[in-house]
Amino acid sequence: MSETLVPPTRPTRELDHPPGEPTGDARPGSFVWKMLTTTDHKLLGIMYIVTCFIFFFAGGLMALLIRAELFFPGMQFLSNEQFNQLFTMHGTVMLLLYGTPIVVGFANYIIPLQIG
Repeated sequence: MSETLVPPTRPTRELDHPPGEPTGDARPGSFVWKMLTTTDHKLLGIMYIVTCFIFFFAGGLMALLIRAELFFPGMQFLSNEQFNQLFTMHGTVMLLLYGTPIVVGFANYIIPLQIG
């Protein structure tokens, strides 16, 4: 029996950049435009979640200020009115700007994947 050896094929066009490297075709600002005009449910869910965590850290910073004020008896750096305002803002941020939208973000990301 005879065997036919086929030489390995070579690409007809050599790459001018290493594979995996960006080609440089993207225009400046194209990422921002892509994020603002996307209809992809995964990107929208991720944007919801990232925004929620930004508000979570802001609310956490408010909680740290509240705890720092309560560390010693008496007023340290907040007046009674400022303390009450900070306490209210902490509750508002954590409930309305983190707690509720994080559920929407996860739902926006996961439910279309479950539906198919």
